[in-house]
Amino acid sequence: MADIRSALATNMRQNVAFYIAIAMLASLYLVYNLMHPRGFSAAVLIQNSNESVAIIFLAMAQTVPVLLGGLDLSVGAIMTLANCVASVVVNGSPGQIVLGMIITLATGTAFGFMNGLIVVYGRLQPIIATLATGAIAIGLALFIRPVPGGNVDGDISWALTNDLYEFVATYGLFDADAAWFKPIAWIPVPLLIVVVIAFGVWLPFKRTVTGRTIYAVGSAEGAAFMSGLPLNRAKIAAFTLAGFFAACGGLYLAIQTSSGNADITQAGAYTLNSIAAVVVGGTSLLGGVGGAIGSMVGALILRVISFYFRIVSIDPLLQPLIEGLVLLAAVSLGAFRTLQVKNRLNLFR
Repeated sequence: MADIRSALATNMRQNVAFYIAIAMLASLYLVYNLMHPRGFSAAVLIQNSNESVAIIFLAMAQTVPVLLGGLDLSVGAIMTLANCVASVVVNGSPGQIVLGMIITLATGTAFGFMNGLIVVYGRLQPIIATLATGAIAIGLALFIRPVPGGNVDGDISWALTNDLYEFVATYGLFDADAAWFKPIAWIPVPLLIVVVIAFGVWLPFKRTVTGRTIYAVGSAEGAAFMSGLPLNRAKIAAFTLAGFFAACGGLYLAIQTSSGNADITQAGAYTLNSIAAVVVGGTSLLGGVGGAIGSMVGALILRVISFYFRIVSIDPLLQPLIEGLVLLAAVSLGAFRTLQVKNRLNLFR
């Protein structure tokens, strides 16, 4: 019993920022629904889920390089590139749509893989390398989509941006009015997609040798090297996975909007917000502490803050100022423990 209590205490101490983020998200979203005229309804939940998917995937993408102790400034650009690719290839027959989705995800993953190769074998700092590759990604996106447009399949756009009932009804998988299905028919498909990717990709990867090596590199790269861990493989895998998650965000954005848009401003804003979401979710910018699940929570906090502007009478010109102040306060709280320590090893005790 004493060992269990000790383990729980250690877990709480190491993940205090994550638990604070969960409490913050729960309280913010509860108050938001209480204030919303149609709060606690499936329609509001679906709308909120749709608006959160892209930033959630970008936060997950940013998390993996941050765990190494670096930053990936290309995640927003990779998302934009994937969005433009999807606007061209995600249409046609069911087989062509699936192939188009695979091509879109492969594009982002390949770009992340290239980032990893440049960082490892080019011996460049991640922040410098990804700043350059991000510009390349935006250039390719502009080449594919000089102006916004595209033709994403309408059925998949409708099915993946609504609840499970509409998904089943659209494709006729079974009787959508079946009694056994009604209790879960309200679940938003966007939320389900995020959960499946997070628990189906991130958690299994985290438990692999490569995943553990990423944490080891962020904690103490010298010690990881002396232990014989595959450092280069871990770094390449981190940026490759970041590219995959960013591509997921771009693909969903194309499905949601039924188009592609090589928006440079949007790419930059998403990248900056992804960094803020990572910190708010409890991942240390020093590396080695945190995870993609926490970043999901951080991304949702950022999005819920923006939801408040719809129901609170605030001058639109003041909204960026207020959002920036809230973000600064949240990020400062997340970094407070790091600023207090003199030895990085204290972070893990």
